[in-house]
Amino acid sequence: MWAQKNLGFLYDTGKGVPKDYEQAAKWYRLAAEQGHIRAQYYLGIMYDDGQGVPQNFKQAMKWYQLAADQGYAAAQHSLGYMYNNGKGIQPDHELAEKWYTLAAEQGHSDAQYNLGLMYDTGDGVPKNDKLAIKWYQMAANQGDVDAQYELGNKFNTGQDLLHQTVKWYTLAAEQGHISAQFRLGYIYDDVQNLPHDKKQAVKWYKLAAEQGDVSAQYNLGLIYSNLGTIPYNHKLAVKWYESAAKQGDASAQFRLGYMYDTGKIQPQNYSQAIKWYKMAAEQGHVSAQTNMGLLYDNGEGVPQDYKTAMKWYKLAADQGDSQAQFNLGYMYDTAQGVARNFDQATKWYELAALQGYRQAQLNLGNLYIFGQGLTSDYKKSVYWYTMAADQGSKRAPVVLGIIYALGTGIEIDVKVAHMYFSISMTKENEVGEVLREILEIFMSEKQIKNAQSMTSDWLVKH
Repeated sequence: MWAQKNLGFLYDTGKGVPKDYEQAAKWYRLAAEQGHIRAQYYLGIMYDDGQGVPQNFKQAMKWYQLAADQGYAAAQHSLGYMYNNGKGIQPDHELAEKWYTLAAEQGHSDAQYNLGLMYDTGDGVPKNDKLAIKWYQMAANQGDVDAQYELGNKFNTGQDLLHQTVKWYTLAAEQGHISAQFRLGYIYDDVQNLPHDKKQAVKWYKLAAEQGDVSAQYNLGLIYSNLGTIPYNHKLAVKWYESAAKQGDASAQFRLGYMYDTGKIQPQNYSQAIKWYKMAAEQGHVSAQTNMGLLYDNGEGVPQDYKTAMKWYKLAADQGDSQAQFNLGYMYDTAQGVARNFDQATKWYELAALQGYRQAQLNLGNLYIFGQGLTSDYKKSVYWYTMAADQGSKRAPVVLGIIYALGTGIEIDVKVAHMYFSISMTKENEVGEVLREILEIFMSEKQIKNAQSMTSDWLVKH
């Protein structure tokens, strides 16, 4: 029996004889039929994998069961795996838990990990973090890399347990676990974490990136492209952005496009900018869509084409990009590539303005005060001019000053008018200074002092 099993093992592994799975299965079977535990288990593997015999999960389970009933931990684990994943049978999580537990209690690390995973995810058993950590810990202490990684995830809940997170991620990362390497890099990269260390971040990102992890490649690009920081290196930035971009990472594609578009880091090259922007934009990257629109709008690197610009602006605007919304509004407002349509202009300006886009707020104020394609609405005009002024517009305070001074559609208020003219002066608007001087001719000293106080209060708040 032992000789038969050993002969099967030699043919299975090719030790001392040519590897021959059919011969291995033959000798394993002879030993297994006599009750040899390992031969039963190995024969189960051959049926499981279809090596030396036709793949047959029922036969695999038969031989695993015989070995498992004799207490062989590896066979118990394999049975648990088949029940858990429904290999050749309907999944049965209760039996999976039973066989995993029997193997895990004998110290089988894979069974301990898989049992931890069941309790962690609630896969067929009630979710139980304590039991998940217990079994992960037992497997991790035996060097199981996946268990070490999952323990890092379990403890990754805040600064209080960060040392535990770093401990387990490091153990997994040192064994080459890609996700653990990336997570470690991310922890060291995050300035809010106590172990913030850019060199450590680069070390772990690089190990993951060299194994093809796209997020690590992208983050290395960010680090190396950050001017004024160590370790700035534009060649490495391009290298890692390209590595991520070629794997389809839209953010990396956008970054490359931006570098070539602006001439920052790389020499300006519009054809390269369009190439990378387009790849990102076609994946739905909103900033890439907006920038594609800008290139066609301005005729940079491509013939000027307002219709194509509008196509890209619309895609970005529909995703909520305020610049694209403003640009669409402007094209409808000024009849660029499309018939003038003030309703559409107002629609897109308002969407941008509601997100705080200052120029959209200013343009809405203009549309409503002059009644361009709309019924004049001075209250709405004042509302949008005020929003623009609050966000630092140089022109809006002057216009508001004029509106309040003349009572254009609203009640005259010389103090508010004086306040806005004074605000415009803080933005070096000479017109506001001239208009304030004229207005003061018609104001009392008390009104001027009140207006000055109002100006001070406004400037403090803004």
